[in-house]
Amino acid sequence: MQREHRGSGLRLGAVRLRTDAYTQYAVTYRSDGLTISGIMNVPRGEGPFPALVLAHGYIDPDVYTTGRGLAREQDRLARAGYVVLHTDYRNHAGSDDDPDNDVNLRLGYTEDVIAAVLALRSAARPDIDDDRIGLLGRSMGGGVVYNTLVVAPGLVAAAVVFAPVSSRPEENIDRFQRPEGDPVVEEIEAAHGTPEENPEFWRQVSPVTYVDRVTEPLLIHHGTADDTCPLAWSRRTAAAFEAAGKDVELRTYAGEGHTFGPRWPNAMDATLAFFERHLR
Repeated sequence: MQREHRGSGLRLGAVRLRTDAYTQYAVTYRSDGLTISGIMNVPRGEGPFPALVLAHGYIDPDVYTTGRGLAREQDRLARAGYVVLHTDYRNHAGSDDDPDNDVNLRLGYTEDVIAAVLALRSAARPDIDDDRIGLLGRSMGGGVVYNTLVVAPGLVAAAVVFAPVSSRPEENIDRFQRPEGDPVVEEIEAAHGTPEENPEFWRQVSPVTYVDRVTEPLLIHHGTADDTCPLAWSRRTAAAFEAAGKDVELRTYAGEGHTFGPRWPNAMDATLAFFERHLR
């Protein structure tokens, strides 16, 4: 929150895919001194188009390939007339490495999402309406979206998250990393202390601490049968936004798990209607 974030140098590379509705390009952009890779879907037809930055969930960087994640959403949103920039994040695919990212609670991913928006805005492309940009994230990427909303209020027009992680990082560590014996946990606690040893650090690194800063409307989708990210996490985060007087809506889906199945089309219809209200 105290840093000045920079994003620029959006470059379109090779065409990866052509469909009847959009063309997909490999892209790179600059994020606070690092080069970040990703993909961008550009709709056919007359622009400028509103744009969305997509923040994907956790995929092991050792197996991750560029643009992997949110594939259904990438296609559906581009077909609905949005430029879709899916960031790979640092340490993924063709992006530069940041060796301190994990011990710093992966906050670099938030920097990369902020930079993606700034890169879209500074590209001055006739097919991008830089006044109409939103965010969409799922799972870990939902947490990245929470961070972005509190770190850079006013950056975008609206945000949507699917099955997001907790807005309290220590809960994510306890659920996903500690049970697996991830050695990074020991490094994190050596650098910052445990929540018991250094509660102020953990309070300050939690986006829910700063919901009063948020200026954008937020839509949260969560399945009642999600056994990866408990629905209770989203209920508590939504309650914090509501208590701060923010524009938040939590939609729950009976029987849906973490990845969404039969109700995914309904969730996307609601997502498109939400973006239509706030970005069109």
